[in-house]
Amino acid sequence: MHTEHNKIIAQQLNIAVKQVENTVILLNEGATVPFISRYRKEMTGTLDEVQISDIKNLSEKLEELEKRRESILQTIEKQGKLTDDLKVKINATYDLSELEDLYLPYKQKKKTRAVKAKEKGLEPLAKLLFKQNIEDLESEAEKYLNDEVETVEDALQGAKDIIAEQINEDKQARDAVRREFKYSAKVYSGLVKSKKEEALKYENYFEFNEALNKIPSHRLLAVFRGANEGFLRVKIQPDENKALEKLDRIFLKGDTNATALVQDAVDDAYKRLLLPSIENEFTKAAKEKADAEAIKVFTDNLRQLLLAPPLGEMRILALDPGFRTGCKVVCLDEHGNLLHNETIYPHPPQKETFQAGKKVASLVSTYKIDAIAIGNGTASRETEDFVRNKVRFDRDVKVFVVSEDGASVYSASKVAREEFPDYDVTVRGSVSIGRRLADPLAELVKIDPKSIGVGQYQHDVNQKELQKSLDMVVESCVNAVGADLNTASKHLLIYVSGLGEQIAQNVVDYRTENGSFKSRKELKKVKRLGDKAFEQCAGFLRIRNAANPLDNTAVHPESYHIVEKMAKDNKVTLQEFIKSPEIRKDINLKDYTSQTVGLPTLTDIMKELEKPGRDPRQQAKVFEFSKDVFSVDDLKIGMVLPGIVTNITNFGAFVDVGIKQDGLVHISNIKNEFIKNPADVLKLHQHVKVKVINIDIVKKRIGLSMKDV
Repeated sequence: MHTEHNKIIAQQLNIAVKQVENTVILLNEGATVPFISRYRKEMTGTLDEVQISDIKNLSEKLEELEKRRESILQTIEKQGKLTDDLKVKINATYDLSELEDLYLPYKQKKKTRAVKAKEKGLEPLAKLLFKQNIEDLESEAEKYLNDEVETVEDALQGAKDIIAEQINEDKQARDAVRREFKYSAKVYSGLVKSKKEEALKYENYFEFNEALNKIPSHRLLAVFRGANEGFLRVKIQPDENKALEKLDRIFLKGDTNATALVQDAVDDAYKRLLLPSIENEFTKAAKEKADAEAIKVFTDNLRQLLLAPPLGEMRILALDPGFRTGCKVVCLDEHGNLLHNETIYPHPPQKETFQAGKKVASLVSTYKIDAIAIGNGTASRETEDFVRNKVRFDRDVKVFVVSEDGASVYSASKVAREEFPDYDVTVRGSVSIGRRLADPLAELVKIDPKSIGVGQYQHDVNQKELQKSLDMVVESCVNAVGADLNTASKHLLIYVSGLGEQIAQNVVDYRTENGSFKSRKELKKVKRLGDKAFEQCAGFLRIRNAANPLDNTAVHPESYHIVEKMAKDNKVTLQEFIKSPEIRKDINLKDYTSQTVGLPTLTDIMKELEKPGRDPRQQAKVFEFSKDVFSVDDLKIGMVLPGIVTNITNFGAFVDVGIKQDGLVHISNIKNEFIKNPADVLKLHQHVKVKVINIDIVKKRIGLSMKDV
């Protein structure tokens, strides 16, 4: 690893070089981000997951740049044109645009106009004219006439083409145009005339322009999407006059006829070569920036969704509502296993409300159900009303409405077919709804995050970057919560630090053959789970009721000896030490530091012992929609309603108020004071009160406000 890279990363992230060096060493040894941030605080100087991920990403980018540099140096060397001065310049830059600019004059070109002109022997004429001290251009050009250059006009045009290409390859010229793009470029979009009818959803962008350095990511992605679909023409361009003025200042000397020719070449170089090339560069950079912002919105939402409060180990009756096809009912035990399934018809056209009510009451009693989960799709409100008001239970049962996003994707997936080969998609979908209430994280890891429906423009962003970021969020959430080694599915175990698909499968196979794990140490008997994988995963896997109580905590096995010594020094057993806050309170942590273990790790251990094995997520809360609102027809301007935040974007938040269509609280209607980002104020699944301020039945849009509610 280059020391220079470490310095650049440290500077960019405003941290010490040593922190970067140590983190890179750990990453190169195969340590995962969650492991490093949790168990190697002394080495990294307590960097968090975000900083460690940033180091990882920047390090990968710099490695890519290094490969490009090597390739460029080799290419120029092969041409025999690598001077010491050029080599120094190429080695000194860490800016990809600058690197490509230095390489541009040596790049293998297709037959450009300039290349053809040079082949016709016009390069000396171009050099002469570029000096701009000649008045009689015709006489000079006549000297270069031959079989291929038949007229003076041809000779001068060829010279102009060579000069234009030289201007395009000039670093100063490219930087001048780049500066103009940076400060004055605008995004322009216009309608493709023949597509007016189909393009109506892009109406706002038919005659649109906005400064590139001000346009928000969601607007830029909308414009790009319109262009990709063939409805809009989009360009990103600076003020042409200013750009040409700057180029003139660089290249025009004196006031001769040759100067006039060079001015033509400057115009041509700008419009034909510089502008398209640098427009591409800025379009790519703007798209990457907009993608990064949209991906951040998605990952923030996904994190909140995955860490949503679980109901925990309870017996659940789950309902996937429907009218004509009925409501699919499943009963699950406290571990999410399917006990029973059938279909009831409480709604029209069958309207067997009484029989359905008796059936639900009987199932709740028979299977000792603690909670009911109702999917939030079609007929959700009617089903919730039926369960709350038409069914008499013989026990206390909580009723929850659960998001169905992605449940249909799961029910048709390979994962669901493996879990329930003998049941159809409707039963699998209902099971997913019930399990999602018990433990959202364990259920949602089985679904591609892109299907969960909590992003903005997720289909327009770079899919590879999106997938990478989403996988990192899932990994982060799974390891933040930890996984029960004896009950976690393969799909959850895949994301545990150090495991991956094959070892996760081996853990499940071992469990099937040998029964529950009795200790973390037993993990070492799993096929292909070597010392490195054990080091990475052990702290994130929990074993309830293990002989060693530390096996059900986030304390890493490598630190057990420290806790055991603390207990021994206080003349109590390990169990007594963990159960006694009074004894732990008197511990002086400095007595237990060593060369490898410092106060950060010891403080973490003590925090963990305060609440061993406890789930860091909050508890699920019951929520009820307004009893008067079932469809958009029931809404009236000014109504104040309870709602649940279902999606957060840069421009506002979507809120479910109990009808099919979510309403939008625009960013300007979230608070009375200015806010930069809705995510600073709202969280996914937050229970809120909103006022109806706008209803557009035709466009199916509902405007909501949270101000003064």
